[in-house]
Amino acid sequence: MGKETVLEEIQHRLREAIRQSGLSQKAIAEKVGIHPSTVNKYIRADKFPSIDTFAILCRVLGISSDVILGLAETDEGSFKQ
Repeated sequence: MGKETVLEEIQHRLREAIRQSGLSQKAIAEKVGIHPSTVNKYIRADKFPSIDTFAILCRVLGISSDVILGLAETDEGSFKQ
């Protein structure tokens, strides 16, 4: 599996976690401390968060970073813990 494929899979899981969170892009941005357009860039896979922002984003979304990174799965088969 190539490096680009792995990143695409991570971006897909992050995008789905954002969508399934039930939070608006604005609410996520406020909680993480970033601009709403940055959240939109994560959803469109135009940008990937820094490691610090990624950690905060996972906490805000209520999901383990291991799930987003593909290192673990949730019990319920969804992104929510």
